Amino acid sequence: MIGIQRESYKLLLSYDPCEIFTYFGVDEMHGLNRIDCELHVNNTNEAYIAGWCNYIPNTEDRFVFINLSRCTNDVKSMGLIFHELMHQSIDLFQYDFDNEEEMITWAENESYEVFDLIKLILKLNN
Repeated sequence: MIGIQRESYKLLLSYDPCEIFTYFGVDEMHGLNRIDCELHVNNTNEAYIAGWCNYIPNTEDRFVFINLSRCTNDVKSMGLIFHELMHQSIDLFQYDFDNEEEMITWAENESYEVFDLIKLILKLNN
């Protein structure tokens, strides 16, 4: 698991979505659990967790998880990243949809930065 502290959340990256349970030292959180994760197929087409944005267990801090095995090309990677960062943005803006444009802009700009980080990490791992 690669962890990168961002301004408003912890970015977590792994090829194994089940690692998130080990990372946080829990067997279940937010309705998902380690056993179901381990029993589920994890490949480039399906996974128990492709991406996830939520609270770090027992804290008010947040995480965004990206399953690197699902980052098979730039389009799919950016879609997954933006999807999860929209969840983070909605929370960051406290569900105030009067700030919709700002929410989307924040997620878009953050997605560009995270995408570049992931591309670098993928390049270094190959």
